[in-house]
Amino acid sequence: MLSSSSPWKKPWYAPRLTITNRTANTISSRAGHARRIRAIVTAAARQQGFDIRRPEDSKWFFRVSELLEPCDARELAEALREAAARGRSISLGGNFSKQAMAGPTAPAEVIISTRRLRRVLSYDPRDLTVSVEAGLRFAELSRLLAGYGQMVPLDPCFGEHTTVGGALAANLSGPRRRLYGAPRDMLIGMKLAIVEGKIIESGGMVVKNVAGLDVGRLLIGSFGTLAAIVSANFRSFPIPPAWRTYWRSFPELSAALEARDRILKSPLQPAALDLLNPAGAARLGHQGYLLALEAGGSLTVLERYSRELPGWEVMPPEQAEQFWSRVREFAPEHLAAFPEGCVVRVSSTLAGLASVLAAAEGPALARAGSGTVWVCFPDCESAQKWTRFASSRAWQALIEFAPPERKLQMDLWPAPGDDFGLMQKLKQMFDPHHLLNRGRLYGRI
Repeated sequence: MLSSSSPWKKPWYAPRLTITNRTANTISSRAGHARRIRAIVTAAARQQGFDIRRPEDSKWFFRVSELLEPCDARELAEALREAAARGRSISLGGNFSKQAMAGPTAPAEVIISTRRLRRVLSYDPRDLTVSVEAGLRFAELSRLLAGYGQMVPLDPCFGEHTTVGGALAANLSGPRRRLYGAPRDMLIGMKLAIVEGKIIESGGMVVKNVAGLDVGRLLIGSFGTLAAIVSANFRSFPIPPAWRTYWRSFPELSAALEARDRILKSPLQPAALDLLNPAGAARLGHQGYLLALEAGGSLTVLERYSRELPGWEVMPPEQAEQFWSRVREFAPEHLAAFPEGCVVRVSSTLAGLASVLAAAEGPALARAGSGTVWVCFPDCESAQKWTRFASSRAWQALIEFAPPERKLQMDLWPAPGDDFGLMQKLKQMFDPHHLLNRGRLYGRI
């Protein structure tokens, strides 16, 4: 059982608070506008450690959920166990910054945040490995490593808000995936807590681990539907002596792709290689089809890039830093500008990239070295229509970002494939009563 002295413990009963229209009108006549009463109720609930939300279909009905913020692995595991033992639905996250991603968040009776699990557990710069708790913000981890000339180059979006656990659970990566790989390539170990209240360790603190099934990697991209990430061990990389960004605009897509092909066939190994269509380039202050390349290394290495890329321009360092920051935030920035907007992700081959970009109706960003494309839409209807078009072309397309309140009425994913049965079995194995983050994973698992 939990210690009664635990500072985060709240009553396990998740109450419901209801204010009917009639009651609200009565209170309003005595104490002023009903909106003020609603604000008072909301503030009081949050002060007592509860999360309070208003369902979309009612003006006066509130849902109050129990909010828990465990301080360590044992408390997190115990919170999961007690909630599951009572059959309480659980919303699991860190800073909950990625509600626009994945499936709709179903109302939960217990909300568990890992934001207080933010310790650095182990770091020896000589070993190029680091272990941190899941609630540590990824930006803080990056600043820590930068002080020793190192990095974990995931480059996740959502800026300062993304936690380490959130970046893994959402399988986030940025432009430098071209050289350094995806989260699964940098993760060497993980500690996780399951609904039975057990803590499982997977992997370790060595770069090459041959211990067998790596359970921790199953949680990458699971959006908290299988278990809670307690801590993660990463391989770190030396920061190159210098970075340099080369860019060039092309009037035609074919010319941009020809330049891309020459780079991929050359000895050059850029960290990032991204292509924006004219609408996407305009958002970043450029014209035409913009091909941008980031290279890291010694001055001798960078001069080799200059010789291999005649006619390309070099972006000033400060401008380059801002440019790649906006590339990382391409989708969240679109959602901020268009609250009803959506972003569709298409997985294409290098050869098929031309067709996808040619069909993009709005701003589009492509990982030119892999074939992944993000296409932005100002509203959900146009995104769904375009996704159906993409499916007719046999493209693998899904709506990756959408307004949370609209997701229940949308088909976010393509039709389930042959692997869906395996995903259901994994869910049943980790979370047999389907309490964790209901509906968030592919197929609304």
